[in-house]
Amino acid sequence: MIIDGEGHILGRLASLISKKLLEGEDIVVLNSEKIVITGSKEWAYAKYKQRVDRASISNPRDLGPKYPRKPDDIFRRTVRGMLPYKKSKGRVAFKGLKAYMGVPKEFKESQTNTLPQAESKNIKKGIELGEISKLLGAKF
Repeated sequence: MIIDGEGHILGRLASLISKKLLEGEDIVVLNSEKIVITGSKEWAYAKYKQRVDRASISNPRDLGPKYPRKPDDIFRRTVRGMLPYKKSKGRVAFKGLKAYMGVPKEFKESQTNTLPQAESKNIKKGIELGEISKLLGAKF
């Protein structure tokens, strides 16, 4: 299943995808930099900045924990948090997820799906994953 992430809400999309992954589907998410996080820009930035800074606070030699900065990796980490990743069925399910920024060449002509339960319709406050990533220092 190929999903266009543009205009979808992060948590809702991740929860729906995690359920489908546990059922055994392979899922590709395109335009992950256009997925929306609801809430104020300041709140979202502070949340992800705290996670990125946690690596240097807990272990100054930069051995971990590692937290992603790129939008596709942030999305994958969000889905991973909704899977039983420490069990074998969760790891197998997580391997079925591919996330991309933009649309790669191999998916140009393919038909994309949207998940109407996860679309942002009347959201007043929100910020895209691409903007958060740029604020965190990601280069893409």
